[in-house]
Amino acid sequence: MIDLQGYGPRLLQGALLTIEVAGLSLILAVILGLLTASAKMSRNWLLHRIGTLYTTIIRGVPDLVMMFLLFFGAQVGLNMVTDWMYEQFGWDLYIEINSFVAGVITIGLIFGAYMGETFRGAFLAVDRGQIEAGRAYGMTHGQVFRRIRFPQMMRHALPGLSNNWMVLLKTTALVSIIGLSDMVRVAEEASKATHQPFVFLTIVAVIYLAIASVSEWGFSRLQKRYSVGFTGGEE
Repeated sequence: MIDLQGYGPRLLQGALLTIEVAGLSLILAVILGLLTASAKMSRNWLLHRIGTLYTTIIRGVPDLVMMFLLFFGAQVGLNMVTDWMYEQFGWDLYIEINSFVAGVITIGLIFGAYMGETFRGAFLAVDRGQIEAGRAYGMTHGQVFRRIRFPQMMRHALPGLSNNWMVLLKTTALVSIIGLSDMVRVAEEASKATHQPFVFLTIVAVIYLAIASVSEWGFSRLQKRYSVGFTGGEE
């Protein structure tokens, strides 16, 4: 029996925190990805430029730098703004950036750019003939999107979405550097206290593998669900 020397409950809490950060970051990334894909496919040059600029900047800056920029850099910027407001108007304000919120926003921003490219490619892969057929039947733009375009797009996007999720899940380990007690940080603290890094880091690796395995099963079910009517899909 492995002796965790009292760190078992904290590791469990850290694992739950990791899942929360990953889940919320995924939701934010999917929303940003859909907005980015729409912007880059838009005929409006300003929206297209904004979408292109966002993906270019995010994909060109290392994840660690983004994390430091948003957590430490943004805090410095906020302090400068509140100092200026105090000098100008006498408003004594202090706004502190929460490490959990900063972690979710940073990871969501990073993977929103990757999701944007995934969704853009998937939207472009949808057969134009089916969209035109839907319009010919009198469907509104919303009905065409909900009944034809989105389900077809998801069938093409799910493999890339699954891949992005797996990378996002591993990226959550970065939140430990801004003070969040995820399972990596707890394992690091436990390793230093007990001098058993192999034991605690192996447990963390196994938990990540378990989450990834469950996720892979879930995405395979979704893939079958959105492939109904195609080869290998559920009937």
